[in-house]
Amino acid sequence: MSIHIDAKTDEIADLVLLPGDPLRARFIAENLLTSAAQYNTVRNMLGYTGVFNGKRVSVQGTGMGIPSISIYVNELFRDFGVRRAIRIGTAGSIQSDIKIRDIVMAVSACTDSAANGIRFGGRSYAPAASFKLLRTAYDIAEAKGCKPFVGTVVSTDMFYSEDPDEWKLWAKFGCLAVEMECAELYTLAAKYRREALAILTISDSLVSGELTGALERETSFTRMAEIALETVVS
Repeated sequence: MSIHIDAKTDEIADLVLLPGDPLRARFIAENLLTSAAQYNTVRNMLGYTGVFNGKRVSVQGTGMGIPSISIYVNELFRDFGVRRAIRIGTAGSIQSDIKIRDIVMAVSACTDSAANGIRFGGRSYAPAASFKLLRTAYDIAEAKGCKPFVGTVVSTDMFYSEDPDEWKLWAKFGCLAVEMECAELYTLAAKYRREALAILTISDSLVSGELTGALERETSFTRMAEIALETVVS
């Protein structure tokens, strides 16, 4: 048990998927796992453990933003012995060739958050994914007929920025998409010597202004979750 996750140590698997939305955690547990049991309801940040391809897998909601995911990932790594974690979430495209419903796998994450500035005393740190997980996920996606984009993303603290064109600077330097959690996940994985990856579905485009509908997001999310599950148990 930890402060924010009301579970016994053995109730959480060492392989975990991390959707931001706790209702997506429930969707995965009910539709993609077998023998799933709920282990957490604290603050309605739902968590479940079930079985996928013969292996125990947990799925834990993390909320939105770096402060929120930091709480859950710290506790999962430190208190529950999680060794492999894959974030599955949505992102906004900042490149014209990356369309809604496309999948992005984050090699690394830039950020405008102050978290690592505080953590490293003003020094710059480059959070990066586990190459083994990234390579496995890419091969699994290709085998499913999906061609994911792979590159750097931006983890921002501001969903509603004061500068609506701020994303253009990140795009100029080759970043693929904007989201809100990846940099912290990768940083904590490095700290605890664990494996981490972010697999993201493009839900909107800052370039074209396009948005996905609820049904489209559900379909795309399921494809992403299946890739993540096959990767995490591999």
